[in-house]
Amino acid sequence: RLAFGSCRTSVPHDARHHRSHGVDALRAYALTIADGDPGPLGHVPDLLLLLGDQVYADATTGAMREFIAARRDVTQDPGYELADFTEYAFLYRQAWEQPALRWLFSWLPTLMIFDDHDVRDDWNTSAAWREAMARTSWWHDRIVSGLSSYWVYQHVGNLSVEDRARDEIWAELQRAQERSPDAEVDLTGALAALAERADQDPQSYRWSYTHELGESRLVVVDTRAARRLEPGNRSMLDDAEMAWLDEQLTGDLRHLLVATSLPFLLPMGLHHVEAWDEAIAEGRWGRWFARFGEWLRRLIDLEHWAAFRQSFARLSTMVDEVATGRRGSAPSAVLFLSGDVHHSYITEADRPSGSRVLQLVCSPFRNPLPRAMRVVAAVLSKAAEPVGAALSRAAGLPAPPWSWDTVAGPWFDNNVAVLEIDGAELRAVWLGGRLRGGADQRPELEVVADLELDVPPPGFPRHEPVAHVHPGEPHGPARLLRRSERS
Repeated sequence: RLAFGSCRTSVPHDARHHRSHGVDALRAYALTIADGDPGPLGHVPDLLLLLGDQVYADATTGAMREFIAARRDVTQDPGYELADFTEYAFLYRQAWEQPALRWLFSWLPTLMIFDDHDVRDDWNTSAAWREAMARTSWWHDRIVSGLSSYWVYQHVGNLSVEDRARDEIWAELQRAQERSPDAEVDLTGALAALAERADQDPQSYRWSYTHELGESRLVVVDTRAARRLEPGNRSMLDDAEMAWLDEQLTGDLRHLLVATSLPFLLPMGLHHVEAWDEAIAEGRWGRWFARFGEWLRRLIDLEHWAAFRQSFARLSTMVDEVATGRRGSAPSAVLFLSGDVHHSYITEADRPSGSRVLQLVCSPFRNPLPRAMRVVAAVLSKAAEPVGAALSRAAGLPAPPWSWDTVAGPWFDNNVAVLEIDGAELRAVWLGGRLRGGADQRPELEVVADLELDVPPPGFPRHEPVAHVHPGEPHGPARLLRRSERS
């Protein structure tokens, strides 16, 4: 049982911030478990996976802004955005000092991967973006501090015992402790050097990782720091990282789980739009449209796998080979787990045989889209397909190697998702907090959506998924309906 999700702002849990940011779904889940209620699946999770934007270095809260203003001149760049490691340390403390989360993290194994806001919005979206950042007076310190603090507060906990022993910073820590057992170790210089090198040469350090989960495997992919951004040769992952991922995606497993902060499968229309934007930003329609494409890419975040067409095709081929048994016996399911987009949905690839290929998206924990943007996102997710397809054809782009359909979504509640795999059955629930008796009261956990489907071994009959979404319904406490009850 794997709980997962992304995007959590660290604002207070009071009436004003409940109105502006909604109820913190991860905190509501922690409070429910602390009360002795395991939730609607009947068991507490075995693992928690945080899929990005654990902290917001570029959109700071009131408390963070007060801290920044007390130590430097905010009229100078980067203003109220983070500037150095000290500010990152305060930001992480603010994010995880809430007692319910501290308790949850104290016993539940937790894995994490960054996304852009852990450093800055649109981090590594394009070569032009990197060039613009390099011209600022503050970017060098930001990226070094962001990656240094990420190693301390997030990354080192992702590593297995064996991988941690091989990590250069961990090894330096061990050597320093052996030299001076009673002294406090200062890793500032070593961490800064690692972070600077990892930013300039992504192949020098890997943030991606993998864990075996019984008969299944979880592969967590860095889709931010390992990008290759040269125009005409863009890739979501550089050559070394793509080769590493290629090695991890194998068969001879019950299930293969691929966690990527950015969804692999967008609604089909948006997929076409992002692919088209990449093409025109690289000059497919001339210089003026190239400038327009770059502007549009940053304006509405056209930077998912679809905006790296070469990488999308390569990963699709890898998954095809896994799903058809060309990399060992085909698993029952290949499951993509993603966040980032501030809404949740379920997608299934159109594959009549081989492994079932699905994507489960959960976002946000606590950072909902404004209501006007929800309407735009919902309309675009359905209406953009003919427009996107027409733009894609006009730019001379080939059709994507797969087709896929939305099983359910989008929905926009603050959520934490819990995935349960039990042999040939898969269940997932998206859980949110609801307030009763006042906007500053303790939240109760409720089911926002639930999914039930079978994932038998390839070659066996399988049924259509059963998915229910319950936005805004006056539920009681969280309870997952069984098939017999749904009828």
